[in-house]
Amino acid sequence: MIRDINLFFRLASIFNSGNTAHLQCSATAAISDLIKEIIFMKQILCFSLLISLPLSAAYSAEPKATQQLSIQKSAALPAHLTTRIQWNKFPRPQYKNEDLKDQNRSAIIRIYADETGNIAEARVQESTGLTHLDNLLVQAVREAHVKPHVEKDTATPVIGYQTFSLKLSPDEDREVCQYQFDSKNWQAQQQNKKTAFSYRRQPTLALDSEQLNEHNRAVKFSFKVNKHGDVKKVKVKKGSGLYAVDQAVVQAVSQSQISVKRTASTLWLYKKSSFKDEIKFDLNQCPE
Repeated sequence: MIRDINLFFRLASIFNSGNTAHLQCSATAAISDLIKEIIFMKQILCFSLLISLPLSAAYSAEPKATQQLSIQKSAALPAHLTTRIQWNKFPRPQYKNEDLKDQNRSAIIRIYADETGNIAEARVQESTGLTHLDNLLVQAVREAHVKPHVEKDTATPVIGYQTFSLKLSPDEDREVCQYQFDSKNWQAQQQNKKTAFSYRRQPTLALDSEQLNEHNRAVKFSFKVNKHGDVKKVKVKKGSGLYAVDQAVVQAVSQSQISVKRTASTLWLYKKSSFKDEIKFDLNQCPE
């Protein structure tokens, strides 16, 4: 800008001198200098624009990268919803007749178990009508343990409902009978009879006579095993009429192992992986 002002004053002084020849020569030189100045300024402007282009392109690319990161989604599987929870440790509420206030009670507890089967949340869906009895049921559920649901080799949380039927005991002085796992196959196994499979040890059953609700009960079931003989899936084929009794049997079988005898005539056959058994509970035949 200063150089342009100096050039202007040079032109003014030439015109004021009155020397025509000198005026023409000097004006030509001044105009030549002005053209060079304009060319020089254009070169600087173009160079500045070229330098700024990569910086502006890089700056405008940054928000795109940020947007791509923000749309990442979690690969976690949703909770498994079920109306028939499978238990590793079934809830065992402890109550007496006076807790029921002279009448049978029932309740439904909503349960949320995490990927490991631990109870993360338990709340009353349908109440017994008695707050202290509801709390007793919730506490029993919190001390239990759910069998995790596995989907695509990944354990997922479980959401489900557990029904409880609490009955008055007609005779509290009557001895409570603790049942053992004396299934049809187990009894034949103890008598050295031919069976399709053998339990490696007697399954542990958590069931007493009070849970039969004053009726004899029977459960027919089937199950599948892996190549190591571990029971992986138990299905009730014919229930006892009481969900708690059925689940007690399912839990006992789920934690067991079996062995399969193979004879020379069956070596060529594919090893069987599905089996069935049944168990009966008689109120008049308590094990000693």
